[in-house]
Amino acid sequence: MRSGFIVAVAAAFAVLIAPLTTTFGLSAMAEDAPKDVRGIFLMSDYPAVTLRPGETSTISLRLQNYDMTPERLGLSVTGVPVGWTATLLGGGQPVAAAMPAANSSVSLSLRLDVPKNAAMGTQTITVAAQGNASNLQLPINVTLAKDLPAKLTLTPQLPDLRGTSKSSFEYQLGIKNDSGKKLTVSLSAQGPQNFDTSFTEQYGTQELKAVPVDAGQSKDVKLKVTPPNTAAAGDYKIIARVAAEDASATADLAMTITGQPKLEISGREGLVSTRASAGKESTVPVIVTNIGTAPADDIQLTGSTPSGWKITFDPKTVDRIAPNDNKEVQASITPTEKAIAGDYVTTVRASARGESASTNFRVTVTTSTMWGIAGVGIIGVALLVMVGAVARFGRR
Repeated sequence: MRSGFIVAVAAAFAVLIAPLTTTFGLSAMAEDAPKDVRGIFLMSDYPAVTLRPGETSTISLRLQNYDMTPERLGLSVTGVPVGWTATLLGGGQPVAAAMPAANSSVSLSLRLDVPKNAAMGTQTITVAAQGNASNLQLPINVTLAKDLPAKLTLTPQLPDLRGTSKSSFEYQLGIKNDSGKKLTVSLSAQGPQNFDTSFTEQYGTQELKAVPVDAGQSKDVKLKVTPPNTAAAGDYKIIARVAAEDASATADLAMTITGQPKLEISGREGLVSTRASAGKESTVPVIVTNIGTAPADDIQLTGSTPSGWKITFDPKTVDRIAPNDNKEVQASITPTEKAIAGDYVTTVRASARGESASTNFRVTVTTSTMWGIAGVGIIGVALLVMVGAVARFGRR
């Protein structure tokens, strides 16, 4: 009786949770399970193709095993027209057998070499895969035509790049020749005014105007775009284009240029010269201008002077200069006390996070007035000594 009670409770519990399993996805788990497909199949995405006489083409094939014990399958090709050559390839080399694992596939390709004098029309070539338990046949229709329309595709790897106006933007582009013949593909790009564009090899620096691409193959090239230093911050568009015969393809590329500060140094009203006295401090105004497209922050002022001189700045650091704005800084220059009268060069520099500028100021030094008075005194004393000597020795 007790066991019967347990059975009844279990049955009732099952009835109660049945709708819950459907609601919370337990039944969906069963729907996600692989469908009831079993067997080994010989397949091709394109079992009917059009080729040109005198060319070589490949047709992709695969052996697919759905939930079957692995089986060794011998491979063969029949129905090959006289003069044609058909070769089954696996892993890049000729193969005569394949053995796909359970729930896995083996990639194959059928390479066809068609003679130039082959007759126009459609031929049926059969690829077979035969084992102890399997006998697979895949007919492939091959139509010969003299002229096939060219077809190109252009695919950028990273179509949107970001950098400053000093950056070189490099786009990796894949060119695919989807036609049945080898093409010489011309390369071109259209960018904003004054933007320089050039195509190069993917792993080289040789500039390209055109590249050969075999039938059904791809080739990668690199498009280098260099904006002018004066390019303003913002978003820009570039159009890359490839063309061959009557086929063409384009790819839209984008670049974002971030602002870049650019510093210039000058004197007030453009004057870059001053006068100073030996041993005395002289102040000259220095104008720091940001002609870039982004603010310049934390600008440090430094200077280079002749040996023994001193130079200081007030302020020594400028917090920020907005684009197309300037700040005035006072530079205090002190020549040595023994500086000889003449012209000297002092260099003033401004640096802000990798951006820097410098200019030379000419400093004309005059000797101290005290040295002039002392010189006059020395000359006077010398004259008095000379006059006394003449008066004394002249009487004799």
